[in-house]
Amino acid sequence: MSYDLVIKNAEVVTASDSFKADIAIEKGKIAAVGKIDARDSKTIDAKGLIAIPGGIDVHTHFDMPFMGATTADDFRTGSAAAIFGGTTTVVDFAIQKRGEALKKALDTWHEKAHGKSAVDYAFHMIVVDLPESRTKEMDAMVKEGVSSFKLFMAYPGIFMSDDATIYRALTRTKENGGMICMHAENGGVIDVMVQKALAEGKIEPKYHALTRPMSAEAEATRRAIALADMAGVPIYFVHLSAGDALDEVRRARERGQQVFAETCPQYLYLSYEDYERPGFEGAKFVMSPPLRPKGNEERLWKGLLRNDLQVVSTDHCSFCMKAGEGKPGKELGKKDFSKIPNGAPGVETRMLLLWDAVQNGRLTANRFVELTSTSPAKLFGLYPRKGHLSPGADADIVLIDPKKKTTISAKKHHSAADYNPYEGKTVAGAIHSVFLRGERMVQGDAMTGSATRGAFLRRAPRS
Repeated sequence: MSYDLVIKNAEVVTASDSFKADIAIEKGKIAAVGKIDARDSKTIDAKGLIAIPGGIDVHTHFDMPFMGATTADDFRTGSAAAIFGGTTTVVDFAIQKRGEALKKALDTWHEKAHGKSAVDYAFHMIVVDLPESRTKEMDAMVKEGVSSFKLFMAYPGIFMSDDATIYRALTRTKENGGMICMHAENGGVIDVMVQKALAEGKIEPKYHALTRPMSAEAEATRRAIALADMAGVPIYFVHLSAGDALDEVRRARERGQQVFAETCPQYLYLSYEDYERPGFEGAKFVMSPPLRPKGNEERLWKGLLRNDLQVVSTDHCSFCMKAGEGKPGKELGKKDFSKIPNGAPGVETRMLLLWDAVQNGRLTANRFVELTSTSPAKLFGLYPRKGHLSPGADADIVLIDPKKKTTISAKKHHSAADYNPYEGKTVAGAIHSVFLRGERMVQGDAMTGSATRGAFLRRAPRS
């Protein structure tokens, strides 16, 4: 039989199995996996390479205005960074403005993304204004394929919702099959701590971390779990950073509650020590939640191994250090840490940072695939179209060369950010090729496919 393309002799790795096989692609889908007669088909020899499902990053912020700045990466540069890093699908966040209909926010993000993305994309909805009269708008979003909603327990006056609003949103998902994604930090207490620090003349970037303690994340996590329990629905915690918060998630799961959580590479590889860098360098690492003290990362690695954490995403939110092209950067906070735009780039480095953990024995290759592709696809309504290498799935395939090494640097990355948090770090493995729905998008250092191939994905509600 003739196929559009056959990838020959690969070491195929899925969330459950590892085996040598060929992968046949037809009309953008995986047609067969096994020993394939490739006569009359175009072939690529993948001997010595690892074939995995395309990465799915369910937490990115492209073209996002926040704290007086806008992220350096829009959907063009952000998606280019993603595809070069082995991520073929992102779930970004549409942001509701106060008084604005959810549909208006969705239309705005469709306009930001349409015709500009190299990767397939979907949206979560950030909800900041949810009186009872607006809850039915959540149902309409689910029907539009936007089946998850992010609420904040942090950023008073900007994003933060009170407990009643959070409970209202949670109960609505019982009717429409949506999922609440929670940013869990006690924003009110943090705000008091920030004001106290500033009054004492403490303005350096490190005070961003010192005014957002792990206990503030743990308390909010515990409270959100209780609200979800009262509502009788699942809940998903974004960018979990603190071992104390992870303990709350683990205990809830042990009780049988449907609680899910992601962490991010920055909380596995970086630490509070990065805030102590000289001058204003610590601003590179100002994100929320902040980096935690050395030793905390070991608790998160254990959580990944025990499935207390189900996903590794990035919270890619790329503010530059210095203003450029009319966009203010982190220099906004040189005299006041609370004005440093929160966020850092990461969508391009996630896959290889986690593959390095495989090469160093921290994760199995199967668990790597589960955390970076299969589990996020299942949790967010993209499976079985995405997240695996079986017949019928989209032919989103990444070939990794395990014998090569990659040194991370802002000079080489494809993000528009002017720095990289992992500058100079060398990881085991290199991205050889990336395919999106059967088209080879990346080969080595070259973009070989259409930079606008990405399409909007309508996601299914919880079943």
